[in-house]
Amino acid sequence: MASYRFNSLEDFMNANGYIINGDWYPRVTSIIGIKAKPALMYFYAQAENYSSALAITSKSATEGTKIHTAVEQILKGQTPEVDANAKPAVDAFRDFLQFHSLSVDPLGIEKRIWSSKHKFAGTIDVLGEVNGVYGILDVKTSSGIWRDYNLQTAAYMGALEEEDSWETLPKRDIQTRWILRLDQQQICLECGAKKRTKGGREKIKSQSQTCEHKWSEVRGEWELKQLDGFQNDYEAFLAAKRLWEWENEYWLKQVGY
Repeated sequence: MASYRFNSLEDFMNANGYIINGDWYPRVTSIIGIKAKPALMYFYAQAENYSSALAITSKSATEGTKIHTAVEQILKGQTPEVDANAKPAVDAFRDFLQFHSLSVDPLGIEKRIWSSKHKFAGTIDVLGEVNGVYGILDVKTSSGIWRDYNLQTAAYMGALEEEDSWETLPKRDIQTRWILRLDQQQICLECGAKKRTKGGREKIKSQSQTCEHKWSEVRGEWELKQLDGFQNDYEAFLAAKRLWEWENEYWLKQVGY
């Protein structure tokens, strides 16, 4: 996020980081934001205008938050009241639990982590065992599993190699990291095309130019992917962090970072 976007130091600090034990740490997702996102730029280019694009991304984020909140409550043994628009994706998460064993300490849900060595912080969705393997599970509500997620989860894993983030949990070796993608869409009963509605925007993937499409009810889906190559990803994250620091040097000097 470039310096010109903030009206005050407080705005910059709130938008980009956390106060932890009296010190300010930049947020992992803000740091990764320095990386170019061609697909996002293409979306903005195709939008009616900039304001409508922002409205879509804001509504999409709100919908994703509803799914994340329901998942968090389920993991804590609660019964969430699920918004009808989010129910298929939440049902997909319940379906995932039928196929995979997930063991989580409540303190490992929405777990705040930070690196004193490299000075960054973030929040892990789930820290626990998937099928008996201990690691980081990051929940996404996207249409695909994008490579940027490698940087984010590598940062979390790197921070957990240090002692600081284990204040409330016994320290354990992190064996791996996964992305759990939860999504929902309609399927054409005639040609198999897929229609995804998010943020008030419909997107249809179809190879048929003639089908009139008879859409099914909205169906949830899940995809689990284990990520390899931690060291390479972590080095890339730290490189992105250095560029982010350069871009935001004006504010970081005021923070005393």
